[in-house]
This record gives sequence, C-alpha cells and structure tokens, in this order.
Amino acid sequence: MESIPKKSFFQTQLFATIKLVFIFGVVAFLYAFSSGRSNRRLLSKLEVNFEHPEQLLLAEKTVNNLLIQNKGSIKNITKEALDLSRLEKTLNSNPFVRKSNVYVSVNGCVGVNVLQKTPRARVHTNETYYIDEMGEKMPISPNFAVRVPLVTGDVTKKNLKDVFKVVQTITSDSFFKQSVSGIVVMKNKYTLLLRKFDFVIDFGTSANGKRKIENFKAFYQKAKKDKTLHQYKKVNLQIASQVICTKK
Repeated sequence: MESIPKKSFFQTQLFATIKLVFIFGVVAFLYAFSSGRSNRRLLSKLEVNFEHPEQLLLAEKTVNNLLIQNKGSIKNITKEALDLSRLEKTLNSNPFVRKSNVYVSVNGCVGVNVLQKTPRARVHTNETYYIDEMGEKMPISPNFAVRVPLVTGDVTKKNLKDVFKVVQTITSDSFFKQSVSGIVVMKNKYTLLLRKFDFVIDFGTSANGKRKIENFKAFYQKAKKDKTLHQYKKVNLQIASQVICTKK
C-alpha cells in the first residue's frame, strides 16, 4: 500500500481544523446575536403565582407595586434592564414573604413565584400580630384575615418561644387545630378556648403537649359516646397521666 504523503496529511488536518473553527465561530455569532436580541426584547407580561393561594396575605397588586421600583412599570422595558436579584431582594424584604423567585421566559413574560409566611396564631395584647410558622412575629395583613387561634394574656418577648411551642402542639393535630379558637396565657400556663364546646381546657404548661392531646381525645370519645360533653365546664390536662373534669 502506498503511504499518504505527509504534506497531503497535514493539509487535510489543517482544512478540517479551519472548518471546525469556522463552524464554532458561526455558532458563537448566532448565539451572541440571539442572546443580544433576547436581552433587547421588550417585556410584555407579568404573571404572579402564590404557592399557597388559599391563604393569601399579600395582594397581587402589592407584588406588582413592589416590582415597579420607580420604573413606572416592568412592562415595555428590556430584559437586560431588569435586575432580577434586586427584584427578589425587594420582594423578600416584605414582612409577609418567606421566599420569592423572579424570572423571565423566552417570550418576554416576567414570572414571579411567591412563598408567603404562614400564620399559626394571632396575638392580641398591648399589640396585635401573627406568630408565623418559624415562631417569629409578623404583622397583621391589611388585605386578608386568617382563621387561627387568638392568643391573649401574658405574652411577652421572653415567653414567645414557649407560646409558640403550645401553638405548634395545637396546630399539628387536625382535631385540635379545628377545635381551639383561643389560647389564654397566665404566667407559664395555658387555657384553651374551644369553638363548639361550652367547657375550657386547662392545658397547664407547654410540657408533654402531645400526650395531653391524646388523653383529651380519649376522654372526648368516651364522653361523646356517653353523651355527657355538655355536663362539664372545665377539663384539666395539667397532669399528663390523667384527665380531671369539673362539672357545671
């Protein structure tokens, strides 16, 4: 077999390399052209999505106003003029927002995903505020009301963590979450007010909360079966091992 001349081989390799460079150059040019054209495209639409729309604390109009940022509107401006991280920072500074995500789709639509904070209880003492799912204070929404237990009595900055512990115990149980309408705090003890029953629950301290709830549910099932629920004015759960009832 005749060997391929070295000169011919190098010419072939050189031609192939030039061809590849040319192709990559064209692709890079087209990408840069397309990217530049995309960045200069005018934004035309805003879509706001709340991750839990059944319990809104923030109006869509409020989100829209937060996004304006002195531009008059985020519509009819270019994609490259939009600072997405700054928009997210602005939204996240709102006291009702846990986290947000702002993005721009290929067709020029600005999308906003908003995860709101979740109120667990409403405190009404010398000030009024919600306790959120992290145990932190958050303001009352001027637009929407949320059905959560109302906490009154001795609620301070010092015992807020303990109050939240009781709130968590109540709201983590579906039966108690639906039944408890109020929590009265007296020093370090708690009295629970109920929606459908005439009696109150002397819950005691925040300790052994889950066990106290299980004890109460066992009492409730028996009293319901015996049709004696209407006879009581107080159910005492302070001792975790038993339920003590006081008749009217």
